[in-house]
Amino acid sequence: MSRWSTLSHRQQGLLLTAGGALIMAPDALLIKVADLPDAEILMWRGFLSGLGFLLIALMRYGRGTLAAYRRCGWTGIAVALLFSLTTCGFVLGNQYTKAGNVLMILASSPLIAAVLSWIILKERLPRRTWLAILLCMVGVAMIALDDAGAGSWVGNAFALMAATTLAINFTLCRTRPGVDMSPMLVFNGLIVGSTAGLFWLAGSEPTLPAANQLAVVILLCLIIVPCGVTLLQRGPLYLPSAEVGLLILLEVVIGTLLAWWILAEQPAPMAMVGGVLVLGTLSAKGLYERRLELRVRAGLEPSPPVTVDRSSTL
Repeated sequence: MSRWSTLSHRQQGLLLTAGGALIMAPDALLIKVADLPDAEILMWRGFLSGLGFLLIALMRYGRGTLAAYRRCGWTGIAVALLFSLTTCGFVLGNQYTKAGNVLMILASSPLIAAVLSWIILKERLPRRTWLAILLCMVGVAMIALDDAGAGSWVGNAFALMAATTLAINFTLCRTRPGVDMSPMLVFNGLIVGSTAGLFWLAGSEPTLPAANQLAVVILLCLIIVPCGVTLLQRGPLYLPSAEVGLLILLEVVIGTLLAWWILAEQPAPMAMVGGVLVLGTLSAKGLYERRLELRVRAGLEPSPPVTVDRSSTL
């Protein structure tokens, strides 16, 4: 028996989602480092990530890849379209406004997902999850407060689009229990890459990026994005969509810390407090729920309902 199979359903979901968030942490930083025009960075991100998603699907499912796509159905197509909007919103948000604005607005994603799950799926989230969402939103707001007024309304609108479509995506995945939607992300890459490519070709004298820029783009779009997003997209198989969004805030905080370190930015004291608040809240919630899970196993607490994952492979 593998060590993975000995973990509880919830532990598997936490590891997948947190792992995806950690892998995605350098995303915003590398977008800034690549320093490419809007259409060009979106084109490379679309096509290269689409290739990466396809390779991952082939490695995971082998001869059953086509069957995995058929299982997704129309819901999978909607997921691909929604994630295309999330990709565009996140990238363009970082292009048009300061990272602090994008992070603060992205922090609303768990709350949006919680409301949608409550309305559409009738999922009743415990008070501790609502409290954790609110505390994390306060923490991320503190991180972004020092530059919150510097961004343009265009960038803020793109960031809100990313937060909203991400929340809808994860909630939609919960409507198909046990069906892995991550293979459909290949189509997200094709949609984003093709659309952005048309704008890139229509621009004045399109040229290839410099060698150092290309290296950053390949690292980000072919490796980091496919691996990280595949793990994140599997999160709703195991956890409520609001909790998946909550764990994604790890990417927000750690990505900000990386930007401070790599770009030698000086963080404000309030921003440091905000980062500690987010990480502390997630850690406290995780430890409490681990203790609660042990009590359930011991028969001291009633067992909560879970979503069964019927996919055959990680």
